Amino acid sequence: MSQPSVILVVDDEANFREIFSAKLGQAGFKVETAESALAGIEKAKRIKPDLILLDIRMPEVNGVDAMMRIKEDPSIKDIKVVFLTSAGDPQLQAEGSDEKFAVEIGASGYVRKTDDLDAIVEKIKSYL
Repeated sequence: MSQPSVILVVDDEANFREIFSAKLGQAGFKVETAESALAGIEKAKRIKPDLILLDIRMPEVNGVDAMMRIKEDPSIKDIKVVFLTSAGDPQLQAEGSDEKFAVEIGASGYVRKTDDLDAIVEKIKSYL
């Protein structure tokens, strides 16, 4: 049996990390979490996850800045990153197309936190 894919969930909201960890764990993924972008980057360097779910709106360092740092770091630049957005995130909507913007700055795509959890799991599987 192959090893489960490791997903790092980076979000400043504890309840969101718990919900996602439980759902992704049920789907067969190994889930790690970090409560800030900087902690997430450090954890990614240590554990080398298969995918990083990165919240866009966080205090101190936001997801876009964290994405830039990940892509500049040779040890983790090849890890797939998927942005987490709140429905209709103005930061992404201002860019025109959420998906287009996410991909332009190096992400594999994005998922909305408000989407159905089963649909989110399927979308994450498609990125892996």
